[in-house]
Amino acid sequence: MMTPSPPDTTPDLQGDPASTLAAITRVPFSAPFAWLAGGVSDLRAAPAASLFYGAAFALMGWMIAFFYGHAYSLTVALMGGFMLVGPGLAMGLYELSRQRESGETPRLKPSLTIWRSNLSNLGIFALVTGVVLLIWARASLVVFAVFYTSGLPSTDDFLRELLAFKNAEFVIAYLVIGSGFAAFIFSISVVAVPLMLDRDKDAVSAMLFSLATVAKNPLPMLVWGGLIVTLAGIGFATAFAGLIITIPILGHATWHAYRALIPPDKAPG
Repeated sequence: MMTPSPPDTTPDLQGDPASTLAAITRVPFSAPFAWLAGGVSDLRAAPAASLFYGAAFALMGWMIAFFYGHAYSLTVALMGGFMLVGPGLAMGLYELSRQRESGETPRLKPSLTIWRSNLSNLGIFALVTGVVLLIWARASLVVFAVFYTSGLPSTDDFLRELLAFKNAEFVIAYLVIGSGFAAFIFSISVVAVPLMLDRDKDAVSAMLFSLATVAKNPLPMLVWGGLIVTLAGIGFATAFAGLIITIPILGHATWHAYRALIPPDKAPG
């Protein structure tokens, strides 16, 4: 389990907005690359525990492909939803990074039950992301139904049209709608889960604090989001095998992002 948290210096978002923004550090646009470097360092420091989580994500991907591969529209929707719920599922990786930061030897067993430290609020966050996932799955199916009036495509047909950009209307609509869902989840989760785990914040305040963090650092957050999509895309493009490596890097890097954006000794102004 986690060691006692330091005094919570983050303000209540229902209070003074100026104090909220003062508790957030403004970082340079290149900061996400340093977070990734930190993620790689944490992976190398705790390879077995980190790769366990990566393998778990890859296994979920393989299960989606195995059970829903015949319905490609649903498979694609679930793959998109996979990224929506990723911040919550990676909390064990945040704990491994916290252990190393504290000078402890990163251990897998305590990280498996870290969710118990703030179960009620993590549950609320999971409920919010779960609802968004269900809405996204329905929206994805609607896009397929509207733009494939002759019937849902097979896997080969879908990939052929995607790569050849034959069905431009579908590609554009799918990317626009999917990007909207992804941007929303990204904005409310950038620092939300680490904040709930590390400082015992309530779910609503943590999500609003994430929104404020994105608002104060728009360019670095754009870069960070692009890196997340790129590394996750590599994982998907390698038939999910790449997730074994890319997910631990992203999970550890998210902890470093949280520490850089909201330092433990940062007091509200």
